Amino acid sequence: MSFSHVGKGLTSKGELKSFELAGADKKFYWADAKIVGKKIILTSAKVAQPVAVRYSWSSNPEANLYNKEGLPAVPFRTDDW
Repeated sequence: MSFSHVGKGLTSKGELKSFELAGADKKFYWADAKIVGKKIILTSAKVAQPVAVRYSWSSNPEANLYNKEGLPAVPFRTDDW
């Protein structure tokens, strides 16, 4: 997943949290996430071929993804199920 409006780059306050991946079965599982340049690399042992991502998609998320200017990333999803 890559971002185009990140200013000077991406950062997090602690370990990245609140990312979920789903495969074609439409079941979401927590993902491991790491920042690489302007991208977030996501992996999950439970999702071999991801087709959708959600970030902080819950009623009380632990959102900790920011740009280097300190602005937080808003919750988002890539699916429309």
